[in-house]
Amino acid sequence: MGRLITRFAPSPTGPLHLGHAFSALTAWALAGKDGLALLRLEDIDTARCRPHWETAIFEDLQWLGLSWPEPVLRQSQRRAAYDAALARLAAMGVTYACTCTRADIRAALSAPQEGAPGPDGPVYPGTCRKAGHPLGGATIRLHLRRALDLAGPLEFEETGPLHTGTHRPQDLIETVGDIVLARRDIGTSYHLAVVVDDAAQGVTLVTRGADLFAATALHVLLQRLLGLPTPAYHHHRLIRDDAGTRLAKRDDARALATYRAEGATPADIRRLVGLSD
Repeated sequence: MGRLITRFAPSPTGPLHLGHAFSALTAWALAGKDGLALLRLEDIDTARCRPHWETAIFEDLQWLGLSWPEPVLRQSQRRAAYDAALARLAAMGVTYACTCTRADIRAALSAPQEGAPGPDGPVYPGTCRKAGHPLGGATIRLHLRRALDLAGPLEFEETGPLHTGTHRPQDLIETVGDIVLARRDIGTSYHLAVVVDDAAQGVTLVTRGADLFAATALHVLLQRLLGLPTPAYHHHRLIRDDAGTRLAKRDDARALATYRAEGATPADIRRLVGLSD
């Protein structure tokens, strides 16, 4: 068995909070002394990402006592790799252009039986699937049924507390749908970029929150189509507020910088997220 390589991949769009701390500390603990934990900046949404938030990420993680190899991979510098992956998928006939606006999609999903929530929200109803729009300047979607026909069984190893096994194609069709592979404004999407980058960095164990478990079969599907290895996955519990809501970057009261300014120590943070010293 080769060296375990995992990663922590925040977006520099706001301050890190207790949930980020738990995810980062979990990744570094899983890597242990013999493995490797990488830091990756998922900054493809350049309209929302800011340099000062990137600096804050480094400061918070260093304060927690974590270190990582340099240089840090930045998704904003990886457009050529994402374009190559898109071209390969297009050549396989599993992509199509979509010109629908959000209002168009909301209108199409007005029927009560449509729009079950998926990893990206309501499932796209397939309006543009047969329209034959040119790819240039449009959103690019995955033709899920065609992709599933080519990929075969979708299996992955889960080392966290969630269910693992074979995922039925019908489940993806009903709960995921034809997801966006490339937004017209940024040229890629989270789903495509994360799969391409995990392979490029040799990640063998993806460490992330349980909220992303629903997207994992989709990521395995993209790995199969692109001829990329499938890592193991560890989906950890989420850190929630007193009302049971998952923490968000807008919750400044639980930002690591706020705790630090109030005199907290890294050991205090570990206790707050339920980790032993």
